[in-house]
Amino acid sequence: MTETVLIADDHPLFRQALMLAVQRVLPDARIAEAGTLAAAARAVEAAEGLRLILLDLKMPGAVGYSGIALLHAERPDVPILVVSSAEGTAAADEVRAFGAIGFLRKDSDLGAIEDAIARAIQAQPPASAPVPDDQPIAAIRETVAGLTPTQLKVLLAVLDGQLNKQIAHSLGMSEATVKAHMTAIMRKLDVRNRTQAALVARSLGLDLRH
Repeated sequence: MTETVLIADDHPLFRQALMLAVQRVLPDARIAEAGTLAAAARAVEAAEGLRLILLDLKMPGAVGYSGIALLHAERPDVPILVVSSAEGTAAADEVRAFGAIGFLRKDSDLGAIEDAIARAIQAQPPASAPVPDDQPIAAIRETVAGLTPTQLKVLLAVLDGQLNKQIAHSLGMSEATVKAHMTAIMRKLDVRNRTQAALVARSLGLDLRH
């Protein structure tokens, strides 16, 4: 089966640069492209032989680290390498906490990107990436990263201020199903209501708008 690499970034020129790097590492790979988080989620769900996801944090539809969490939930067996211009010294820790194999800044040279791609394919974190500490917050992040794709979509809709009726309409499900997902989310996050669930998600970076 032909291997597939997904490049998820809303800048066509940068997608081309990443495509060149991928072709140098995996010359026979099929390359899929996505310019929004919704398109990336569809591509991840449909792709056969998916070997690697290259993901920008700031794509349309993504909020904070929600893109990583959503795609990781869809395909937990596929490594995600974040290539982004996101600021902050803790970015490498944060993306790995939500399921990514590593983080690379967009201003890295082509050689560094190729090396990171090769490492990600071998499921090795970049040599310079720090290891997240073992704090209670890390356990909560792991719980959020472990939500199902649908649960994450519901939680993100809650963060967006949508009511159950609106969430049901946008996700194509009944209000009862939305309520069932919310119950499961609150149980996993160990909170009692929607407001607390939203606060937990925001505290973990899911509601950080860059």
